[in-house]
Amino acid sequence: MFDSIIEFVKSAIMEQIVDDPVWATVAMVGQMVFAGRFILQWIVSEYKKRSHVPTAFWFISLVGSLILLSYAIHLKNPIFTLGFSLNTLIYLRNIHLIYKHAKKGVVTVIEKTED
Repeated sequence: MFDSIIEFVKSAIMEQIVDDPVWATVAMVGQMVFAGRFILQWIVSEYKKRSHVPTAFWFISLVGSLILLSYAIHLKNPIFTLGFSLNTLIYLRNIHLIYKHAKKGVVTVIEKTED
């Protein structure tokens, strides 16, 4: 079983990275951007000492999703294309809602209760 895993990894490296280094780089950058959003969210939450999703999270999500969507289209992979298309719409909608409420001056406040 271990040999088949090694063979799979070798074949994937040859097909995806060696044969198409530009698109492999695009995919890697997209994946790093996409992962970076969670690192940002974690750092901000640690700083605020509570779970918090900053607005930048949605922009980073959008950029990472668009990069990975372009890679999925390049691969002609309908499953990943559909997935990243839906992700992109969700991120755009969240950004729209954030700015729609900011324009109206709506501020979300979490009330702190005394124990």
